[in-house]
Amino acid sequence: MNPPPEREARDEAKFVRVRGAREHNLKNVDVDIPRDALVVFSGISGSGKSSLAFGTLYAEAQRRYFESVAPYARRLIDQVGVPAVDSIEGLPPAVALQQQRGAPSTRSSVGSVTTLSDLLRMLYSRAGSYPPRQPMLYAEDFSPNTPQGACPHCHGLGRVYEVSEKSMVPDDSLSIRDRAIAAWPPAWHGQNLRDILVTLGYDIDTPWRDLPRKDRQWILFTDEQPTVPVYAGFTPAETRAAVRRKMEPSYQGTFTGARKYVLQTFATTQSALMKRRVSRFMVGQDCPSCQGKRLKPASLSVTFAGLDISALSQLPLARLMQVLAPAAEGRFAREEKAAPLDRAAARRDTARRVAAGGSAHEGARDVRRTGNLSEEKRIAAQRIAHDVIDRLKTLDDLGLGYLSLDRSTPTLSPGELQRLRLATQIRSNLFGVVYVLDEPSAGLHPADGKALHVALERLKRSGNSLFIVEHDLELMRQADWIVDVGPDAGERGGQVLYSGPPEGLRRVVASRTGHYLFAEPSPRTRAPRSPSGWLKLEGVTRNNLHRVSADIPLGVFTAVTGVSGSGKSSLVSQALVELVSVQLGHEAALPEEEGDELEATPLGITAGHIAGGMEAIRRLVRVDQKPIGRTPRSNLATYTGFFDHVRRLFAATRMARSRHYDAGRFSFNVAKGRCETCEGEGFVSVELLFMPSVYAPCPTCHGARYNEQTLQVTWREKSIAEVLGMTVDEALEFFNDEGAVQRPLQLLQDIGLGYLRLGQPATELSGGEAQRIKLATELQRAQRGCTLYVLDEPTTGLHPADVDKLMAQLDGLVAAGNTVVVVEHEMRVVAMSDWVIDMGPGAGNEGGRIVAAGTPAELSRAVESRTAPYLAPLLDRGGSPAD
Repeated sequence: MNPPPEREARDEAKFVRVRGAREHNLKNVDVDIPRDALVVFSGISGSGKSSLAFGTLYAEAQRRYFESVAPYARRLIDQVGVPAVDSIEGLPPAVALQQQRGAPSTRSSVGSVTTLSDLLRMLYSRAGSYPPRQPMLYAEDFSPNTPQGACPHCHGLGRVYEVSEKSMVPDDSLSIRDRAIAAWPPAWHGQNLRDILVTLGYDIDTPWRDLPRKDRQWILFTDEQPTVPVYAGFTPAETRAAVRRKMEPSYQGTFTGARKYVLQTFATTQSALMKRRVSRFMVGQDCPSCQGKRLKPASLSVTFAGLDISALSQLPLARLMQVLAPAAEGRFAREEKAAPLDRAAARRDTARRVAAGGSAHEGARDVRRTGNLSEEKRIAAQRIAHDVIDRLKTLDDLGLGYLSLDRSTPTLSPGELQRLRLATQIRSNLFGVVYVLDEPSAGLHPADGKALHVALERLKRSGNSLFIVEHDLELMRQADWIVDVGPDAGERGGQVLYSGPPEGLRRVVASRTGHYLFAEPSPRTRAPRSPSGWLKLEGVTRNNLHRVSADIPLGVFTAVTGVSGSGKSSLVSQALVELVSVQLGHEAALPEEEGDELEATPLGITAGHIAGGMEAIRRLVRVDQKPIGRTPRSNLATYTGFFDHVRRLFAATRMARSRHYDAGRFSFNVAKGRCETCEGEGFVSVELLFMPSVYAPCPTCHGARYNEQTLQVTWREKSIAEVLGMTVDEALEFFNDEGAVQRPLQLLQDIGLGYLRLGQPATELSGGEAQRIKLATELQRAQRGCTLYVLDEPTTGLHPADVDKLMAQLDGLVAAGNTVVVVEHEMRVVAMSDWVIDMGPGAGNEGGRIVAAGTPAELSRAVESRTAPYLAPLLDRGGSPAD
């Protein structure tokens, strides 16, 4: 029986109706999605689910909003394109919470992202305990990022930097000719400086430590820059003779001391590589003026609850709630009473502010505020503290209570950063909004997943809709509705296989998601492998780890588990990597910090040592989720290296040989082959009056990146630009008899990246995709065994079907005689591992120790482990994913 028309109309009003969606690989999709519901978009990586959720629904919502904004205001908003879709009806305003990395500067922190730091500054300004005779400070005086608050000595960095003889000359047994001065530039520039020293009469063949101290000091630290004749290729004796005879020199060279070169290069170079190189010779230490607290003395002299604002900001958020609780309840310690009024000091401060352009009225307010107004302070403190605690509780509920307000955003995982923004949205009390989220469960231990679901339900109950791109099976089971996209990736995907309540997905045979959501796991096919030895770490101290000892099994697959913030990454990605790197005598495996090198967290601050097992490790490889490049010029083809062979194939064609084109002609980074208009970028920036610049396809090459002459050369009837436009799957068929190209392409396909385009810019790749590209690049190497592979949450952003592909590759590494250690939350991966190390039991100060270690079966019985309850059911049913 059909429902009455009015009932049908009311039901339709509750849905967002999409017709003819063709964004990216979507194949003319029609789908109805309920509002006021928790909707999960599922499908394997590259299936098109993000194209539907973000590329179509969110993009259209933003476009409509953008059109309603006044032209002047539009320039302040990131512009969005028009999605390829026929129509979308019933779409409310949308807010996107996407996975993205932290801000590049450590000056961005948890406190600034959540705006809690602003409230604390107001708390200290209005209700702090001031020393006698100190005028009241404004909120900006408590920020290290403002001229008013920053420590004048370190400018708010908290650290000061200098170059020392030891940092610039790490091996004093070498002579200057043998490059004892490591801080000097390599190649010709360094040789030039050595030749200049010969002309100046310095000995460059004696070991550095045997040179006179006066000579060493001048060479390293002088600010003088003498210009002298240089006789390239001459011996010291020949140079002295040439100088005496006043021979015509090869050229005139100007000397630069090593310290001056380092500081000058760091301050002026536009090359990130050069900046990173010279920063290695700059020794950092806590600022002696502020002891690393980044604020001026006057700001640090103000306290609340017995702590200055820097100390308060270093507390874990859960502990911060406890410290502020008395004030929020109206209970104050004696310290919180107002300081005695010093009217003379207040008047001097008033005069200073008036002279600086302020008003006498402001000065009068200062007098009153620094007076005996304890009741006003109590009221201000209570209100601010109550608001802070209310916000902190939301963060704690999302499993972030272990973070501190001064934790810099570059050190946060994408999942942590997204949950910080989610907490801000929960507090915003918006109504009737569509929240589009990108894998909010990323980086979450199953124990924290329940808190996430409670937060999402809270947003839904407030009258909002949640559209979530997600791979987590448990979150799918709790969803009101599932939109499953597939069946495969790239051109083989882009179709909506199912749209409805989760249970209905069970009947969709083509769904890869339904297979994992409902199928019973098959029995484990093999017993855990036995270790060939043990790598013993002792006395490890790093972040919340305090003198921890850990035994890492060799020759097997180890999963390190624990709730978010328990110390997993501190133990594995930091301590293990750094200690092994030191033993191997190199820095190559150490993680590179993003952003300002001077503001980056200093490396090598792990205490502890390796007590045994290093004889079985010859090489260390850390495969992280940092981007494979920071510009669109870096892509999958160039990073993996097979593009070099592709360019040689084009250079070997008859047309290329007849035109004398070499392989360099087919690089979009070389002037002779690339489009002159866009210089190989494929797009140009269009300047708009009163509007932000927009990027459009190059009008000359239309995005091809190459000039017309280069594009005329074809290999198997395809131009070089058409090859870059292929997906990995397509290229695998196209280069079917080219072994040098086939192997890396096959590895990329085997690891679940067959849908990526060869020329896809690195800036468009997710952290998980970047990590798998790095792993595929590493897998190309000949496997000689004895390598330690360290991966941090390699299943982030992966569908269960892609997890199986990843595990097959990692198992292959172990079979070849290597050791694999992963930090992981995915219980299916943990169940398939040979050994498990569980950190905890809690986060932050409540974690930082090894709770249990053993085979998956042994760990599933550990009473204290937070992981055991989630691992045990998988092992009880067999413990291995469906085949």
